[in-house]
Amino acid sequence: MKLGTIIRFNTVEMEEKIRQVSELGFSHCQITCWDMSLYTEENAKRIREACEKYAVKISTLWCGWSGPTAWNFTEGPLVLGIVPVEYRFERMKDLMKGSDFAKLLGVDKIATHLGFLPENPTDPNYRPVLAAVRAIAKYCKANEQSFIFETGQETPTTLLRLIEDSEYDNLGINLDPANLIMYGKANPVDALDVFGKYVMDVHAKDGDYPTCGAKLGKEQPLGQGKVNFPVLVAKLKELGYDGTLIIEREIKGDEQIRDIKMAKDMLEELI
Repeated sequence: MKLGTIIRFNTVEMEEKIRQVSELGFSHCQITCWDMSLYTEENAKRIREACEKYAVKISTLWCGWSGPTAWNFTEGPLVLGIVPVEYRFERMKDLMKGSDFAKLLGVDKIATHLGFLPENPTDPNYRPVLAAVRAIAKYCKANEQSFIFETGQETPTTLLRLIEDSEYDNLGINLDPANLIMYGKANPVDALDVFGKYVMDVHAKDGDYPTCGAKLGKEQPLGQGKVNFPVLVAKLKELGYDGTLIIEREIKGDEQIRDIKMAKDMLEELI
Protein backbone atom coordinates (compact mmCIF):
# COMPACT_ATOMS: atom_id res chain seq x y z
CA MET A 1 0.00 0.00 0.00
CA LYS A 2 1.05 3.59 -0.67
CA LEU A 3 0.29 6.62 1.47
CA GLY A 4 -1.05 9.95 0.28
CA THR A 5 -3.21 12.88 1.27
CA ILE A 6 -5.98 15.02 -0.20
CA ILE A 7 -5.53 18.26 -2.13
CA ARG A 8 -8.54 20.52 -2.56
CA PHE A 9 -8.46 22.02 -6.06
CA ASN A 10 -10.15 25.40 -5.69
CA THR A 11 -7.56 27.66 -7.33
CA VAL A 12 -5.11 27.40 -10.19
CA GLU A 13 -2.28 27.58 -7.60
CA MET A 14 -1.68 23.85 -7.49
CA GLU A 15 2.09 23.54 -7.70
CA GLU A 16 2.58 24.70 -4.11
CA LYS A 17 0.02 22.18 -2.84
CA ILE A 18 1.67 19.33 -4.71
CA ARG A 19 5.08 20.43 -3.43
CA GLN A 20 3.70 20.26 0.13
CA VAL A 21 2.49 16.70 -0.50
CA SER A 22 6.02 15.74 -1.48
CA GLU A 23 7.58 17.62 1.46
CA LEU A 24 5.33 15.69 3.85
CA GLY A 25 6.85 12.51 2.46
CA PHE A 26 3.92 11.26 0.38
CA SER A 27 4.16 9.69 -3.07
CA HIS A 28 0.43 9.99 -3.82
CA CYS A 29 -2.48 12.37 -3.51
CA GLN A 30 -6.17 12.50 -4.27
CA ILE A 31 -7.43 15.74 -5.82
CA THR A 32 -10.93 16.90 -4.95
CA CYS A 33 -12.70 19.59 -6.97
CA TRP A 34 -16.08 21.29 -6.58
CA ASP A 35 -15.58 23.99 -9.24
CA MET A 36 -16.21 22.63 -12.71
CA SER A 37 -14.86 25.81 -14.33
CA LEU A 38 -11.38 24.63 -13.31
CA TYR A 39 -11.62 21.59 -15.59
CA THR A 40 -9.45 23.07 -18.32
CA GLU A 41 -6.58 21.77 -20.46
CA GLU A 42 -4.31 24.51 -19.08
CA ASN A 43 -4.97 23.48 -15.47
CA ALA A 44 -4.49 19.81 -16.32
CA LYS A 45 -1.13 20.65 -17.89
CA ARG A 46 -0.03 22.59 -14.79
CA ILE A 47 -1.02 19.78 -12.47
CA ARG A 48 0.70 17.11 -14.59
CA GLU A 49 3.90 19.17 -14.71
CA ALA A 50 3.86 19.76 -10.93
CA CYS A 51 3.26 16.06 -10.25
CA GLU A 52 6.16 15.13 -12.48
CA LYS A 53 8.41 17.75 -10.87
CA TYR A 54 7.71 16.55 -7.32
CA ALA A 55 7.23 12.83 -8.11
CA VAL A 56 3.63 12.73 -6.87
CA LYS A 57 1.01 10.46 -8.43
CA ILE A 58 -2.74 11.19 -8.39
CA SER A 59 -4.67 8.13 -7.26
CA THR A 60 -8.17 9.47 -7.96
CA LEU A 61 -9.93 12.68 -8.99
CA TRP A 62 -12.72 13.24 -6.49
CA CYS A 63 -15.48 15.07 -8.35
CA GLY A 64 -17.97 17.37 -6.68
CA TRP A 65 -21.08 18.72 -8.35
CA SER A 66 -23.10 21.92 -8.63
CA GLY A 67 -25.97 22.92 -6.37
CA PRO A 68 -26.56 22.83 -2.61
CA THR A 69 -24.94 20.55 -0.05
CA ALA A 70 -25.90 19.69 3.52
CA TRP A 71 -23.85 17.11 5.40
CA ASN A 72 -26.50 16.03 7.89
CA PHE A 73 -29.48 13.68 8.24
CA THR A 74 -32.20 16.28 7.73
CA GLU A 75 -31.46 18.38 4.62
CA GLY A 76 -28.82 15.96 3.30
CA PRO A 77 -31.21 13.39 1.79
CA LEU A 78 -32.93 16.20 -0.13
CA VAL A 79 -29.85 17.74 -1.76
CA LEU A 80 -26.84 15.40 -1.90
CA GLY A 81 -25.53 13.58 -4.94
CA ILE A 82 -27.51 12.31 -7.92
CA VAL A 83 -30.44 11.00 -5.88
CA PRO A 84 -32.55 14.23 -5.82
CA VAL A 85 -34.39 14.37 -9.16
CA GLU A 86 -34.13 18.15 -9.54
CA TYR A 87 -30.30 18.09 -9.51
CA ARG A 88 -29.62 14.73 -11.13
CA PHE A 89 -29.15 15.64 -14.80
CA GLU A 90 -26.86 18.63 -14.16
CA ARG A 91 -24.78 16.60 -11.74
CA MET A 92 -24.45 13.77 -14.22
CA LYS A 93 -22.99 16.32 -16.64
CA ASP A 94 -20.69 17.64 -13.88
CA LEU A 95 -19.35 14.13 -13.24
CA MET A 96 -18.82 13.52 -16.94
CA LYS A 97 -16.84 16.77 -17.13
CA GLY A 98 -14.79 15.44 -14.22
CA SER A 99 -14.17 12.24 -16.17
CA ASP A 100 -12.88 14.25 -19.14
CA PHE A 101 -10.60 16.30 -16.86
CA ALA A 102 -9.28 13.13 -15.22
CA LYS A 103 -8.44 11.84 -18.70
CA LEU A 104 -6.42 15.01 -19.34
CA LEU A 105 -4.60 14.34 -16.07
CA GLY A 106 -3.94 10.70 -16.97
CA VAL A 107 -5.99 9.55 -13.94
CA ASP A 108 -7.94 6.30 -14.24
CA LYS A 109 -10.50 6.76 -11.42
CA ILE A 110 -13.07 9.39 -10.51
CA ALA A 111 -14.95 9.33 -7.22
CA THR A 112 -17.95 11.08 -5.72
CA HIS A 113 -20.74 10.85 -3.14
CA LEU A 114 -23.86 9.52 -4.82
CA GLY A 115 -26.14 10.71 -2.01
CA PHE A 116 -28.63 8.89 0.21
CA LEU A 117 -29.30 5.94 -2.09
CA PRO A 118 -32.65 4.17 -1.64
CA GLU A 119 -32.05 1.11 0.53
CA ASN A 120 -35.23 -0.54 -0.73
CA PRO A 121 -34.67 -1.76 -4.32
CA THR A 122 -38.41 -1.44 -4.97
CA ASP A 123 -38.32 2.29 -4.13
CA PRO A 124 -39.57 4.15 -7.24
CA ASN A 125 -36.41 6.31 -7.23
CA TYR A 126 -33.99 3.37 -7.25
CA ARG A 127 -34.22 2.44 -10.94
CA PRO A 128 -33.78 6.04 -12.18
CA VAL A 129 -30.71 6.46 -9.96
CA LEU A 130 -29.36 3.14 -11.25
CA ALA A 131 -29.90 4.36 -14.82
CA ALA A 132 -27.94 7.54 -14.03
CA VAL A 133 -25.07 5.51 -12.55
CA ARG A 134 -25.02 3.27 -15.61
CA ALA A 135 -24.82 6.31 -17.91
CA ILE A 136 -21.87 7.76 -15.97
CA ALA A 137 -20.17 4.35 -15.81
CA LYS A 138 -20.51 4.01 -19.58
CA TYR A 139 -18.99 7.47 -20.07
CA CYS A 140 -16.09 6.68 -17.74
CA LYS A 141 -15.51 3.34 -19.45
CA ALA A 142 -15.10 5.17 -22.76
CA ASN A 143 -12.41 7.25 -21.01
CA GLU A 144 -10.80 4.03 -19.69
CA GLN A 145 -11.68 4.90 -16.10
CA SER A 146 -13.41 3.47 -13.07
CA PHE A 147 -16.25 5.33 -11.38
CA ILE A 148 -16.05 4.80 -7.62
CA PHE A 149 -18.39 5.73 -4.79
CA GLU A 150 -17.24 7.21 -1.50
CA THR A 151 -18.94 5.51 1.42
CA GLY A 152 -21.08 7.53 3.78
CA GLN A 153 -24.76 8.04 3.13
CA GLU A 154 -25.60 4.43 2.27
CA THR A 155 -25.28 1.01 3.83
CA PRO A 156 -22.65 -1.39 2.43
CA THR A 157 -25.38 -3.72 1.12
CA THR A 158 -27.00 -0.84 -0.78
CA LEU A 159 -23.72 0.00 -2.49
CA LEU A 160 -23.08 -3.64 -3.29
CA ARG A 161 -26.56 -4.01 -4.84
CA LEU A 162 -26.07 -0.89 -6.97
CA ILE A 163 -22.77 -2.19 -8.35
CA GLU A 164 -24.24 -5.63 -9.04
CA ASP A 165 -27.39 -4.25 -10.65
CA SER A 166 -25.40 -1.86 -12.87
CA GLU A 167 -23.75 -4.77 -14.70
CA TYR A 168 -20.72 -2.54 -15.36
CA ASP A 169 -17.25 -3.79 -14.45
CA ASN A 170 -15.72 -0.34 -13.91
CA LEU A 171 -17.61 0.55 -10.72
CA GLY A 172 -16.06 0.38 -7.27
CA ILE A 173 -15.73 1.79 -3.77
CA ASN A 174 -13.75 4.69 -2.33
CA LEU A 175 -13.79 3.37 1.24
CA ASP A 176 -14.04 6.11 3.87
CA PRO A 177 -14.12 4.12 7.12
CA ALA A 178 -14.85 7.18 9.24
CA ASN A 179 -17.89 8.07 7.14
CA LEU A 180 -19.43 4.64 7.66
CA ILE A 181 -19.20 5.32 11.39
CA MET A 182 -20.06 9.04 11.35
CA TYR A 183 -23.22 8.32 9.32
CA GLY A 184 -24.02 5.35 11.56
CA LYS A 185 -24.17 2.98 8.58
CA ALA A 186 -21.66 0.24 9.43
CA ASN A 187 -18.49 -0.85 11.14
CA PRO A 188 -15.92 -0.42 8.34
CA VAL A 189 -14.06 -3.65 9.13
CA ASP A 190 -17.31 -5.61 8.80
CA ALA A 191 -18.23 -3.64 5.67
CA LEU A 192 -15.23 -5.17 3.93
CA ASP A 193 -16.98 -8.55 4.20
CA VAL A 194 -19.76 -7.05 2.06
CA PHE A 195 -17.95 -5.02 -0.61
CA GLY A 196 -14.24 -5.57 0.03
CA LYS A 197 -13.46 -6.84 -3.46
CA TYR A 198 -14.73 -3.56 -4.94
CA VAL A 199 -12.49 -1.23 -2.88
CA MET A 200 -10.30 0.81 -5.26
CA ASP A 201 -9.18 3.70 -3.03
CA VAL A 202 -9.26 4.36 0.72
CA HIS A 203 -9.58 7.49 2.83
CA ALA A 204 -7.63 7.17 6.07
CA LYS A 205 -9.97 9.15 8.31
CA ASP A 206 -11.34 8.55 11.80
CA GLY A 207 -14.52 9.54 13.58
CA ASP A 208 -17.23 8.77 16.13
CA TYR A 209 -20.76 7.44 15.79
CA PRO A 210 -23.65 9.95 15.77
CA THR A 211 -25.11 10.83 19.14
CA CYS A 212 -28.26 12.51 17.83
CA GLY A 213 -30.58 11.86 14.92
CA ALA A 214 -29.91 15.09 13.03
CA LYS A 215 -26.12 15.42 12.91
CA LEU A 216 -23.25 13.21 11.81
CA GLY A 217 -20.77 11.88 14.30
CA LYS A 218 -17.64 13.94 14.90
CA GLU A 219 -14.45 13.52 12.88
CA GLN A 220 -11.38 12.73 15.00
CA PRO A 221 -7.60 12.54 14.48
CA LEU A 222 -6.52 9.11 13.27
CA GLY A 223 -6.45 6.66 16.16
CA GLN A 224 -8.76 8.72 18.37
CA GLY A 225 -12.09 7.70 16.85
CA LYS A 226 -13.91 4.40 16.48
CA VAL A 227 -12.12 3.08 13.37
CA ASN A 228 -9.92 0.12 14.28
CA PHE A 229 -7.10 0.86 11.85
CA PRO A 230 -4.81 -2.07 12.81
CA VAL A 231 -7.62 -4.52 12.04
CA LEU A 232 -8.84 -2.53 9.00
CA VAL A 233 -5.40 -2.42 7.37
CA ALA A 234 -4.85 -6.11 8.10
CA LYS A 235 -8.21 -6.93 6.51
CA LEU A 236 -7.37 -4.85 3.42
CA LYS A 237 -4.11 -6.79 3.11
CA GLU A 238 -6.00 -10.06 3.47
CA LEU A 239 -8.27 -8.99 0.59
CA GLY A 240 -5.22 -8.24 -1.57
CA TYR A 241 -5.71 -4.47 -1.60
CA ASP A 242 -2.49 -2.77 -2.71
CA GLY A 243 -3.76 0.70 -3.53
CA THR A 244 -3.48 3.98 -1.66
CA LEU A 245 -4.40 5.05 1.85
CA ILE A 246 -5.26 8.73 1.42
CA ILE A 247 -5.09 10.59 4.73
CA GLU A 248 -8.02 12.98 5.17
CA ARG A 249 -8.32 15.47 8.02
CA GLU A 250 -11.13 17.97 7.44
CA ILE A 251 -9.76 20.90 9.40
CA LYS A 252 -7.29 23.65 8.46
CA GLY A 253 -4.01 25.16 9.59
CA ASP A 254 -1.19 23.84 11.73
CA GLU A 255 -3.42 21.35 13.54
CA GLN A 256 -4.31 19.70 10.24
CA ILE A 257 -0.64 19.30 9.28
CA ARG A 258 0.19 17.93 12.73
CA ASP A 259 -2.63 15.37 12.54
CA ILE A 260 -1.64 14.33 9.00
CA LYS A 261 1.95 13.72 10.12
CA MET A 262 0.73 11.73 13.13
CA ALA A 263 -1.54 9.65 10.86
CA LYS A 264 1.35 9.03 8.47
CA ASP A 265 3.55 7.71 11.26
CA MET A 266 0.77 5.42 12.49
CA LEU A 267 -0.07 4.04 9.06
CA GLU A 268 3.58 3.46 8.13
CA GLU A 269 3.85 1.10 11.06
CA LEU A 270 0.69 -0.75 10.03
CA ILE A 271 1.59 -1.26 6.39
